[in-house]
Amino acid sequence: MTMKTAALALFGFLLSFWAAAQKYSVEKSYVKFFSSASLEDITAENTKSSGLFNESTGEVAFSIPIKEFEFDKSLMKEHFNEKYMESEKFPKAIFQGRIESYNAGATGSQAATAIGKMTIHGISQEVQIPGTFEKLNGKVIMKAKFMVKLEDYKVKIPQLLWKNIAEQVQVTVEFNYSPL
Repeated sequence: MTMKTAALALFGFLLSFWAAAQKYSVEKSYVKFFSSASLEDITAENTKSSGLFNESTGEVAFSIPIKEFEFDKSLMKEHFNEKYMESEKFPKAIFQGRIESYNAGATGSQAATAIGKMTIHGISQEVQIPGTFEKLNGKVIMKAKFMVKLEDYKVKIPQLLWKNIAEQVQVTVEFNYSPL
């Protein structure tokens, strides 16, 4: 191996290592939705999401398994999966897009917006989700709180239950990303 070939091989290795250092996967996730209606408040939480974030391009994607939402009452979970979300047919909620206004070199918390497509219940919508990013000890923490209108994703609420379930739910997400 010539010196030039060895230098190119080393450069290629360092370049691939540098590129890999710019990519993160979800190490820990927390997703919560809250529905406040006149008769009852409903909360469900999920810690089984997965996702990727490419810091150098701003591209982000995450997947939330619908069946993994946990409720206080098992009957709520059953109705959620079978009647509203049809989780056998639509097993995941997915977001694919990019992060705008994120500065990879900054430290501390910073405001940023995720812009892309959110797919819930088989329906995709263009969304803009404001949130915060924080880079801490080589990890990236993404947090956001936003509203989702059920009708935008064709999640139907039976007329009989309209006082039990809100027309829109508040979604809270926190994804802790670690380098790949």
